[in-house]
Amino acid sequence: MEEEYSVWALPPPEARNRIKDLMRVLRSEFGGPEFDPHISLTRESASRHLKSASETLSPFTARVSAVSGRHLIFESTPQVMEVSARCCGYFGFKYSRPYTPRSSLLYGELTEEKNERVQKRVLELDQEIVGFTFEVSEIGLAETDTEDKSLKSWEIVEIMKLY
Repeated sequence: MEEEYSVWALPPPEARNRIKDLMRVLRSEFGGPEFDPHISLTRESASRHLKSASETLSPFTARVSAVSGRHLIFESTPQVMEVSARCCGYFGFKYSRPYTPRSSLLYGELTEEKNERVQKRVLELDQEIVGFTFEVSEIGLAETDTEDKSLKSWEIVEIMKLY
């Protein structure tokens, strides 16, 4: 089987910890595997593209604009959309529908009713999550085996700073 890779926008430690705390509680209440917060080539090709992309990108501000089911939805600012467009361009990826910047808080098969409960719980756990803002100054290359439903094999294998 061929290895699969994803490019992730990496929140700084304080933001990552806040999001991971939400994720931990949601997993304990709703189930699902553990994974690192993030916003999917062969490694050599992906690494080369990631390096090229990171050299043309600047740090950017990410702001949570909504909670939708098990996802944090981020503002589609020109800065965020430009980062996405440039990374997609370097990787030759085209979205089949309009891009919505988001971060999953929970993975697994969830019914619509369970998604609604997760959303309500997120807003109970962190009443100020909508509006939460942080600067992203790193992007990472993650090995993401989509066959591994536990996500235990998912690993960030390379990090590039944005300047």
